[in-house]
Amino acid sequence: MLHFGLIGKSLSHSFSRNFFTVKFQAERVDADYSLIEIENIDQIDSIIKERELSGFNVTIPYKESIIPYLDELSPEAVAVGAVNCVVVREGKKIGYNTDITGIDASLEWLSLNEKTRSLVLGSGGASKAVQHILKKRSIEYSVVSRDKSRGDYTYDELTPEIIKSHALIINTTPLGMSPNVESAPDIDYSALEPHHQLFDLVYNPATTLFLRRGEERGANTMGGIMMLQTQAIASWHIWQRELTIPQLSEAN
Repeated sequence: MLHFGLIGKSLSHSFSRNFFTVKFQAERVDADYSLIEIENIDQIDSIIKERELSGFNVTIPYKESIIPYLDELSPEAVAVGAVNCVVVREGKKIGYNTDITGIDASLEWLSLNEKTRSLVLGSGGASKAVQHILKKRSIEYSVVSRDKSRGDYTYDELTPEIIKSHALIINTTPLGMSPNVESAPDIDYSALEPHHQLFDLVYNPATTLFLRRGEERGANTMGGIMMLQTQAIASWHIWQRELTIPQLSEAN
């Protein structure tokens, strides 16, 4: 049996274990998937050894900090500067970024054109993946961060005029994620108009407070379920390609 998992903090909200458990059963794969909470990324090597991990996903807050612990990076992971999928093969840890696949697929469903301007809320690993795809799509964007050195604006600097001039607003922060469902990015929601589109990478709950406030102003909204599923399938394809995946026998 092969062992996979999700590395992060506060993972009780995660759908990943259920998703991959069902996926493994459907494909008759002899593997399991665990939620692995760690307090510090420097525990990663011991966790891999103890759990005999063949691959794993990475979530908040370790998508950037895991990079120094990896042996190789895919070109996409290098370009983004963040990793959410790792293969452990012949003692080497190889990092990939499948968030960009999920983000790209999600943006396909929104009404975007060359004149669309975007605000990216947050400056962490997920934000970097969003920025990578917006650049690829030639969509002008500005990053909003609590830390001025990591963005174009702080939240205090966001005026109603700035919000109105950016039709696409993407939340890459964990604000609003279960169980903290009554939190949301600190922006002026009264500045939102029907021409706005709000995309939240959070998938649990399906409709966050951020999205509800957008809907109240007539904005079009999208949650993170499509991104979650698409990036997970992309991770599975990488593991299938890079590893020898054992199949369950008919007797099982």
